[in-house]
Amino acid sequence: MSACRRMFYLVKHRSLLTYVRRNLTTWSPVGAAFNARPHRKLDLLQKNVGLFGVPELSCPAGFQVATETALKNTERLVEKACSSSPGVQTVQCFDQLSDELCKVADLADFIKVAHPDPAFREAAEKTCIEIGTVVEKLNTNVELCKSLKNLLDNPDIEAQLDPDTRRVADLFMFDFEISGIHLDDTLRKEAVALHVKLLDLNNEFLVGSHMPNRIARAAIPEHLHLNFATEGSFIQIGGLHADSPNDLVREIAYRIYLYPNAELMGCLEELLKCRYKLATLVGYESFGHRALKGTMAKTPETVMSFLQLLTDKLSDRTAKDFKMMRDMKKKLSPRHSELMPWDHPYLSGVLRAERYNIEPSLYSPYLSLGSCMEGLNNLFSQLYGVSLMSEQPRAGEVWSEDVRKLAVVHETEGLLGYIYCDFFHRQDKPHQDCHFTIRGGRQCQETGQYQLPVVVLMLSLPHPTKGAPTLLTPGMMENLFHEMGHAMHSMLGRTRYQHVTGTRCATDFAEVPSILMEYFATDYRVISQFARHYETGKPLPESMVARLCESKKVCGAADTQLQIFYAVLDQIYHSEPQNRSTTEILKDMQQKFYGLPYAPNTECCRDGPPSGTLWTRSCLSSTQTLRPSSWTLRAEGQFWLQGNELYEAKIERTLEKSKTCRHIS
Repeated sequence: MSACRRMFYLVKHRSLLTYVRRNLTTWSPVGAAFNARPHRKLDLLQKNVGLFGVPELSCPAGFQVATETALKNTERLVEKACSSSPGVQTVQCFDQLSDELCKVADLADFIKVAHPDPAFREAAEKTCIEIGTVVEKLNTNVELCKSLKNLLDNPDIEAQLDPDTRRVADLFMFDFEISGIHLDDTLRKEAVALHVKLLDLNNEFLVGSHMPNRIARAAIPEHLHLNFATEGSFIQIGGLHADSPNDLVREIAYRIYLYPNAELMGCLEELLKCRYKLATLVGYESFGHRALKGTMAKTPETVMSFLQLLTDKLSDRTAKDFKMMRDMKKKLSPRHSELMPWDHPYLSGVLRAERYNIEPSLYSPYLSLGSCMEGLNNLFSQLYGVSLMSEQPRAGEVWSEDVRKLAVVHETEGLLGYIYCDFFHRQDKPHQDCHFTIRGGRQCQETGQYQLPVVVLMLSLPHPTKGAPTLLTPGMMENLFHEMGHAMHSMLGRTRYQHVTGTRCATDFAEVPSILMEYFATDYRVISQFARHYETGKPLPESMVARLCESKKVCGAADTQLQIFYAVLDQIYHSEPQNRSTTEILKDMQQKFYGLPYAPNTECCRDGPPSGTLWTRSCLSSTQTLRPSSWTLRAEGQFWLQGNELYEAKIERTLEKSKTCRHIS
């Protein structure tokens, strides 16, 4: 960035460059941007610039235009890579080729999840499939691979490569190898066909796993109806309601939301079979071995050894945690005291609150969203010399009016990139906290300029009201810091090649910067600089922060063991075929690595497909292949007793699919 443009940014947002301790009515521009609803002037003459400033994306049909342009540029770059002499320019050409496809595919991957307009979501979904198919074909393009191999096999040319260029070249070659470039023509075509089939299966699974379930209103006790969304004569359940103080609400949500879907179970079985077939076809023992190649863990054996070691070390503490939960459930619900999976999140929270008096409502008034964003801004300024500066999105640039746009500006380097903050709840939006890369940073050889990274952070927070800004619980604040850690990784991880920019690193390292950010969220030296009561301006007492930190140790072993169970399940699903159903595997692993009872007919796949890569934090809930049948709540048969009345439970799938999916954070 030129000195003149850099100065413009600093002057434009000079009020943010110095931390100003606010009183109850004074906010910095960043704080004000997040503590009030946006008020955007309606200008009918303002030109629609398209999503993220991409002119073609001013309407759904623009995705096809963007796709065709990307594919046309891809053909040109493939020809250039195959015809050029081997050298640094070969790697640069490969990276530009990757960037052309990623800029469209990554953007579409986000829009198919987040856009409220079904037409945009469907158009984006088609783009993802079309470009994904091209990528798989390129990964088995013999001539393209040969151009890279000629570079790496020539010692004289290879010696001239700097370490970054050599690393990127090796990564591109690795992509060829795991895709089956070494196979003969027939097997290579089979590998491509499997890749394309997996794209469809992945998409089908992701969409299906977020379909809510619904049940006749008459099947749910009337006094519980207010806890769930209604749709005509049905109650619709799209989540686990894990934090509900009513154990019957938690149980109903758990059993209905996770009720099995035969089609989805069949999709999962086919997906796992195809992944295993592809892995063995290209020379790996299992899909797990293929997925972990190139990570820090390296092999499934290393992962399983680590998970077993953790389980052994935690076993005594986990047993104590579950005993505390059982005792608490007996105290709260003497008639139904058996500890079940739907009790774990709620009861662990109750135990923390009781022991350390950390009821979230006591903390929330000190943690308005605006003050937390001011705190992050101040922290980044002190750590990195970086400021977050609120900008007004142009017409058509964002997909929802409550999306905020932040420019990330370094004190000497100038503008580093943009963060779009999609923080607030809306209908059909995934209930998840995650980070999406829309565009990776890279040094553009063709223009001599640096391509600025663009990312989206997605949360699901309540909207501010007339009387109060959005108030966060300590958990929400910690999640915000976590996701901002991903965003800053993307902004500060400035590389010459977009193939390795920001979070595009080893999958088991990608969470490290964001997890480190969580520690700042509970450090009083940081919290004391921004946590103020939104009405009185009083600071959050240090004693409350100390209690919050101590409370994290309560039930920590059981919480970790649950994640171990998910990770083990992921590993077993992606090992060699087990000759048993995914349900039987689930029941077995839940008994060995978790400990709470398996609840029959709570097997519907949720939160995205198994990945074969997430060995410390699985993307599965629970999966099963049982055919749909009657289900029970605290009784036998297909009824449960509430007062003196019997309720028959009959579940229906929603007719309209929810166009949402989970992106791993």
